[in-house]
Amino acid sequence: MGTSRRTFLACGGLAALALAAGGALYRARQGAASHRFALDGEAQAALHAIVPAILAGALPQGAGRAGAISTTIDGVHQAILGLPPATQQEVQDLFGLLALAPARRLLTGISGGWERARSEDVAAFLQDWRLHRLGLLRTAYHALHDLVLGAWYAQPASWAATGYPGPMKELA
Repeated sequence: MGTSRRTFLACGGLAALALAAGGALYRARQGAASHRFALDGEAQAALHAIVPAILAGALPQGAGRAGAISTTIDGVHQAILGLPPATQQEVQDLFGLLALAPARRLLTGISGGWERARSEDVAAFLQDWRLHRLGLLRTAYHALHDLVLGAWYAQPASWAATGYPGPMKELA
């Protein structure tokens, strides 16, 4: 027995309402007083999983790895704070969806939370978003990708790997 079009549309509508309610709940929890982007625990956990997937070959191995990830996450936060308030809110909404368990499971396939996400699963969801037929998910991928890479290559420690000697001494 196949699913009727009416049932399919009703389920889709209910799912959209559930995501909207979850987003509203997340915003209410964050408080209306703060209009600036806040990198809360769930957003940090998501970035701790996403940064190594995006920077797979560029991150140092061993003792410096955790510090490089933390420095990159701090750079992502600073980059977001430099964006216009409306864009900051859009990024906050993206992290809100990534933090909400049903939305995270539906959109990324990560079911157990970001702390337990395997790097292969994170890389797979990022690849899926990169090539997704929905432009919104492709845009979300590019936002995450550009923020992480921008934060990584803004660090002087990462310049040597690209052959960039740094700014000219006359301009510094």
